[in-house]
Amino acid sequence: MPPPAKQAFIHQRLITKMGINENYEKIRGIIPDYVTIMAAAKTRTATEVAKAIDVGITDIGENYVQEAERVYNELGEKAKRVRWHMIGHLQTNKINKALGVFDVIQTVDSKEKAYAINKRVLNFNKVLPILIEVNIGSELSKSGLKPEYDLIESVLREMAEMDHLQIEGIMTMGPAFGNPEHTRPYFRKTKEIFDKIHSLNIKGVDFKTLSMGMSNSYRVAIEEGSNMIRLGTVLFGERKY
Repeated sequence: MPPPAKQAFIHQRLITKMGINENYEKIRGIIPDYVTIMAAAKTRTATEVAKAIDVGITDIGENYVQEAERVYNELGEKAKRVRWHMIGHLQTNKINKALGVFDVIQTVDSKEKAYAINKRVLNFNKVLPILIEVNIGSELSKSGLKPEYDLIESVLREMAEMDHLQIEGIMTMGPAFGNPEHTRPYFRKTKEIFDKIHSLNIKGVDFKTLSMGMSNSYRVAIEEGSNMIRLGTVLFGERKY
């Protein structure tokens, strides 16, 4: 029998040859019920996203505000059946447009960004759920807070004072490896940070979501404590640029 990493690779190659319905049912059948499957819809058409919603997806993630806005509008009433998550880097000048589409911002990576969002949310008369993005691999090419616990706690405490934000957890990408096992220590460290903050019971913080794991690494991420995975290729199939 192939080693676990090889099995995961074979599984991924097989599953992406099926349709969205078959892919979703396959994945849903092998992961715990408490894990939310988010459809990472970067470059996907409204037709593809609609199929994902129809098969049971409850959460849609988009990387770009303009792309999300287009798909959201094309879907019409169907768009309101799911929660929309911003999972890409959010530019300050796009916050107002983002708030018109997204229900959750997963990529808040500084107190300055949090302040800018909080200020604009006031105009929407709501409290916005956010996740803190942690750059667990300290990669120069990726956004997110450095994986230093004292820094994360300090920034989080300042964010917790902002009236229109609800801090609900942590999001991380983790370094990209061909072998998903290599991501395990990074996911494990993220879970340790998550648990430590959760135990503080900070007012204004409701830590319940650990968003980590993508198409190649979601099984390892779940084993290390993730309760939300962001799946693109393994759900929709290969991207067509």
